[in-house]
Amino acid sequence: MLSPETAAQLAALINPKRALPDPAPLTESIHKDTVYITVVDRDRMAVSLIYSIFWGFGSGLASQKFGILFQNRGAGFSLIPGHPNEAGGGKRPMHTIIPGMLAEGGRTSMPFGVMGGAYQPCGHARLITNLTDCGMDLQSAIDAPRCFCGPEGFKIERGYPLEIVQDLIDLGHPARLSDEPLGGAQAIRIRADGVLEGASDPRKDGCALGY
Repeated sequence: MLSPETAAQLAALINPKRALPDPAPLTESIHKDTVYITVVDRDRMAVSLIYSIFWGFGSGLASQKFGILFQNRGAGFSLIPGHPNEAGGGKRPMHTIIPGMLAEGGRTSMPFGVMGGAYQPCGHARLITNLTDCGMDLQSAIDAPRCFCGPEGFKIERGYPLEIVQDLIDLGHPARLSDEPLGGAQAIRIRADGVLEGASDPRKDGCALGY
């Protein structure tokens, strides 16, 4: 998945003037049980933690000592022979749990995470693009409107000009305004001068605290 050849093959499928046909439907379950926490201490040691129990009560088991529910990611395995997510010894199920950590100039500059099921990989890329390519501050980069093509079509948050939505429809995208927020994010930027800049997504419960 990380090879330049794979990236080139995937990029070659994109036609800027026309939407691609719908991909095969996802077989993974849709879930909304993810939380993300990031902490940076006085020595600038950083933790990026994301946790999802995957279904209402996870695996149905909890730690006797702490009472924490164990996740149920094994439900993501497939019993279909040859499936990329086929169950097998020593294997981990494919999933979208991504605790992010940005490094620049040989040092950790931002622990971050984006929640939202299948939106997470797209959300990570979008957040970094907003920061590095668009020059946004951290909170603005998180607040910016999002879009995502999922099983329900191309969902677009309010905030984009309506002309953009129409342009996407004209290109063949099944675009529509989303009736719910897309994902959620938390991040702490460790500036070169040592100052910490925290930001929390208004789409979800959460806050940025410093002391």
